[in-house]
Amino acid sequence: MIFDRKDRTDDDLISVYRQLITPRLIEERMLILLRQGKISKWFSGIGQEAISVGAALCLSKEEYILPMHRNLGVFTSRNVPLSRLFAQFQGKADGFTKGRDRSFHFGTQAYKIVGMISHLGPQLGIADGIALASKLKKEKKATLVFTGDGGASEGDFHEALNVAAVWDLPVIFVIENNGYGLSTPSSEQFKFESFTVKGPAYGIESYSVDGNNILEVMNELSPLVDNIRKKPRPVIFEARTFRMRGHEEASGTKYVPKKLMEYWGERDPIINYEQFLLEEGLSERLLKDIRDDIIKEILKEVKVAFDKPLISVDTGTELEDVYAPFVNKPVQPATGTLSKLRFVDAISMGLSNSLERFPDLVIMGQDIAEYGGVFKVTDGFVEKYGKERIRNTPLCESAIVGASLGLSIAGIKSVMEMQFADFVTCGFNQIVNNLAKIHYRWGQNADVVIRMPTGAGVGAGPFHSQSNEAWFFHTPGLKIVYPSNPADAKGLLCAAIEDHNPYLFFEHKHLYRTREDHVHDDFYTTEVGKAAIVSEGSQISIITYGMGVIWAMELKTEYPELEVIDLRTLLPWDKDTVKASVRKTNRALVLHEDCITGGIGAEIAAWISENCFEELDAPVMREGSLDTPVPFASGLENNFLPISRLKQKIDSILEY
Repeated sequence: MIFDRKDRTDDDLISVYRQLITPRLIEERMLILLRQGKISKWFSGIGQEAISVGAALCLSKEEYILPMHRNLGVFTSRNVPLSRLFAQFQGKADGFTKGRDRSFHFGTQAYKIVGMISHLGPQLGIADGIALASKLKKEKKATLVFTGDGGASEGDFHEALNVAAVWDLPVIFVIENNGYGLSTPSSEQFKFESFTVKGPAYGIESYSVDGNNILEVMNELSPLVDNIRKKPRPVIFEARTFRMRGHEEASGTKYVPKKLMEYWGERDPIINYEQFLLEEGLSERLLKDIRDDIIKEILKEVKVAFDKPLISVDTGTELEDVYAPFVNKPVQPATGTLSKLRFVDAISMGLSNSLERFPDLVIMGQDIAEYGGVFKVTDGFVEKYGKERIRNTPLCESAIVGASLGLSIAGIKSVMEMQFADFVTCGFNQIVNNLAKIHYRWGQNADVVIRMPTGAGVGAGPFHSQSNEAWFFHTPGLKIVYPSNPADAKGLLCAAIEDHNPYLFFEHKHLYRTREDHVHDDFYTTEVGKAAIVSEGSQISIITYGMGVIWAMELKTEYPELEVIDLRTLLPWDKDTVKASVRKTNRALVLHEDCITGGIGAEIAAWISENCFEELDAPVMREGSLDTPVPFASGLENNFLPISRLKQKIDSILEY
């Protein structure tokens, strides 16, 4: 192994050595603690330290790094307090996740580190968003994100590289090519020798270095980082290395041929660097003293962490930390000026008002720029706000949701248009595992609104007509809004954008051009989590939202005793208004367009039965769509929707 010190002084070389040896010495202690049962799991980076340390030393402290579970050297090189790291590994309150996640599944704004989730690929899209924020702010900064050769097989890898290439984002994609994805060798993961072949396909540069040579990593990466700061663009940076221990300690390494293990053992990044330092005239005694000092510090910090009490369980704190703190006070319009708007125009006005209220707000989505979106919600926005803020995206739903989160991490609000709510499946992981959980896990807010054109009744068939709000209703950390009229649509959208938490904002396509209302021209917000009594009645409460409100009101003449409750917000939903209504009418029907089985109505009906049982004069009933995919032909679609069965259900409740 050849080390090129360039113009580094002996002190520089020693400083690099301190950083390089620290994660190895920590790991050796962690493995002892693992065997003693004092920590629960460990993902070893032994043999790969030169990549983590080298990368961290090449970036400034203000530039974000997104590591994975073998990149302990990133945390130590950023001088994250060891006692907090060890507390994190033990699930103590002084860790970074309050005992809610393990190992390196966390981030910290104080050290500009954004940790991974177990799904490996999603952090690549987040890096795109952080880099986009740097570019929008005209900061000369690079963002560096790690992935492995196994993780590079995921679709998120392609999406993130494609978006970064199209947008010329200053992202360094570091691929630790360590030979195995758990036990699956590279030959069964991909059909090439080096990830440098990927670069030309995306129109970006690619580099490959000896990842076990700390100076080669730094010599190649440092000038590249400097250049990317001046000329923003993405690059692939492959670091060839090897994982000397199991995927995690319980996995072992029996699947690795002995000769391969011996070959890479001889290329140990620390042993070889130590030999280089000795050849450069540094003393073995000096290296030993450095190691001894670090070991002493590790033992001291381990004791500090171990002496901390076990985490105190408080249910109230657990529930409070699911969402970022936000005072939900409705904003009143500055003037009384009103315009008669269609539902679609109210959404458009809400976006426009918010773009003016929040000058760095970014809107992203497929075809939303010059074309104005498939429903023309953003028509004319490019001319008014520019292409930096109104961004066409590739068909990369996962990467764009991830980029939205990255923008939030860097302090920028964003709205993403999911072209059809049905397409959210392609960004599902990012929503339920990143957006929804990030504040609970390590206190980072996700200031993201995802607009979801939804619903049937327009003859669009199974893949453009689904009502999929129930998929997300079960996910703590999300907020879900589903308005039924233009005034609420604008007010709730503005409220969602103002909030610091992640929202799914459902917009029924059938309502876009069929509903009109008088809407305030100025920015205003409608209270999230507060239902509306659309029409008062005395004999039956219909609890509904979206198109259900329209269907219920169409029957009001025939059934004047109906009390129609428009939930408006599904997560959190307004239990107080529902309870008060049921206590008044003594009967309840929960109505929604979604399929009946597993729909939101099931939860609301169960809650009413549990909390209002003594007030009921009839069983709580539900009505929804058939348990089939949404059919295309109008006759089939009409039969699928609950409107044809609604009167019969109302009659059965009233007659009970």
